[in-house]
Amino acid sequence: MQRRAFLALSLPAALAACGADNIWASDESVRRARYVSDEPPSITLFTVIGIPRGEGAHTALLINGSQRIIFDPAGSWNHPSIPERHDVLYGITPNFKNFYIDYHARETYWVAEDTRPVPLEVANAAIRAAEAQGATNKSFCAVATGQVLRKVPGFEGAPSGFSPLRMRQWFLTLPGVTSKKHMDGDPANNHNVLLRQKSGVVAGYDARGQLQAVR
Repeated sequence: MQRRAFLALSLPAALAACGADNIWASDESVRRARYVSDEPPSITLFTVIGIPRGEGAHTALLINGSQRIIFDPAGSWNHPSIPERHDVLYGITPNFKNFYIDYHARETYWVAEDTRPVPLEVANAAIRAAEAQGATNKSFCAVATGQVLRKVPGFEGAPSGFSPLRMRQWFLTLPGVTSKKHMDGDPANNHNVLLRQKSGVVAGYDARGQLQAVR
């Protein structure tokens, strides 16, 4: 019992930012939201990294296959136009992808976007693995990400454990990975960012994630 207590206390405090919700959207809302990207199939690892200490705060997957989804284990981002089943977010258009990144990138965190091109059947296998994973407990985002990836051809070596940074370090060793770094000066409290997104006043996008016309 003492060892369990020690392990629980030793988890990185930053991982407390991960939340957990057991949500199940209707079949109709999932069908209606479905988004098919014209970009090549790929699996992207998002890692939220603290500033200035560099601690790992959250990890998630953007999977572009026969549709594009985000696997956001124990994540806290949500939007009225995005149906969710456990930790799978459907209907991830380019603008909703931007919303997701904007929510996490702020003055105290930046977001690493690491992408590996894969065949369509591999991307679809990743989507199925994410859908089968179930809801993730708080602080287990990296654990769940590793569990999903280990079921996908070419990603069987994904590490176990609670560290988003360790997950990213491993992902970067895979062939063909390209990386982007997202930084934002928004205040540390991202609650206002979520409110702005839902009211449609983020970087020229409306509440449905569509780019507003320039007047």
